[in-house]
Amino acid sequence: MKLSVRGEYALRALLVLGLNYDQAVVRIRTISEQQNIPKRFLEQILNDLKSAGVVQSKRGVAGGYRLARRPEEITLATAVRHLEGALAPVSCVSEWFYEKCSCPDESRCAVRSVMREVRQAVVNIMERVTVAELCARARKLQQEPLNPFDFSI
Repeated sequence: MKLSVRGEYALRALLVLGLNYDQAVVRIRTISEQQNIPKRFLEQILNDLKSAGVVQSKRGVAGGYRLARRPEEITLATAVRHLEGALAPVSCVSEWFYEKCSCPDESRCAVRSVMREVRQAVVNIMERVTVAELCARARKLQQEPLNPFDFSI
């Protein structure tokens, strides 16, 4: 699975909405500025998440977006599957978006066998991690000191 920019922006927007869950709504401008996401692109992403039942919107001057359910009830898998499709690295191992592959014998394909394990690892994490967990990680990371010498050789 490769997360597109659209998928990454969606998760970052959900993070902001989760961190501000106690507010009535969060304005698109706030999310856009905090996460450095182009406003027009963010509007499209939030509309897609709305159609998935992940977020709700309120129109008007005091309008904005909020999570449709509690942060503990929204998994990352829900949002990513809606926007990106399969969580699987290849379509022949996807449970939701299966497509026959080109290998001669799917049931005995070693590559498919490995990709099935990769898919399962990704699914296990994405279905376990909720917006609430994402927010908890963000809060924890904000408390860690900055390391200006973080590099590798």
